[in-house]
Amino acid sequence: MAYWEKEIRGLMGKAIHRYGLIQDGDRIIVGVSGGKDSLTLLHLLQERRKRVPIDYELIPVHIDLGFDSERAEILKNFFEAQGLPYHIEFTDIGKRANSPENRENPCFLCSWERRKRIFHLAHRLQCNKIALGHHKDDIIETLLLNIFYSAEISTMLPVQTLFKGKITLIRPLALIEEKKIERFAREMGLPFGPSGCPSSGKTKRKEVKGLIEALERKNRRVKGNIFRSLSNIKLDYMWCRVENRKERS
Repeated sequence: MAYWEKEIRGLMGKAIHRYGLIQDGDRIIVGVSGGKDSLTLLHLLQERRKRVPIDYELIPVHIDLGFDSERAEILKNFFEAQGLPYHIEFTDIGKRANSPENRENPCFLCSWERRKRIFHLAHRLQCNKIALGHHKDDIIETLLLNIFYSAEISTMLPVQTLFKGKITLIRPLALIEEKKIERFAREMGLPFGPSGCPSSGKTKRKEVKGLIEALERKNRRVKGNIFRSLSNIKLDYMWCRVENRKERS
């Protein structure tokens, strides 16, 4: 096994152990868009299931957005080849999100609608966890997006409990850089492809990604430093601490 293969498997295992992402008896929906990240996640979780002494179930779920019906067929064949039970739901979410009436923020509506469908499916399929393919770059970019456009300091978490503990979101790829995932997906021959979304490449996330890349050309530690800062918050130097004191007095 090549070093890069060992590294990506090791980083996912590290995230699973560090944050307690998977336990014996879990029924896990894996959200599969058909991109490199979600297919890599499914591949790694399925592979890991065969070699660890923990019994958990995987149910890949694809929410078809109405852009590309071929993608659903490709994924159906992939899921069946893996021997996994799966669910594919056809919707018009993408078209509604990109309609003239919703020109301002298509990504928000699309993401919200997809998430809602997956939550309903988790309840219907009696799954207690939902695994999403967000990676280290997504987490860094989301932090900056929330600072720049939402005036808050927050980002995606590796594990998050919702609905009074009924559902837990997990992100097993949280410690892995996007470029490593892309290489893995290509080398493994995973059938990933573009989403077909007309807003792809024109998003605020794309702008933030470009900004980070520009900063990294001057200092290659920038991305790693932003990520590490999430675990190195000095509350004594955050304004919220002063504001809270003021409110209590």
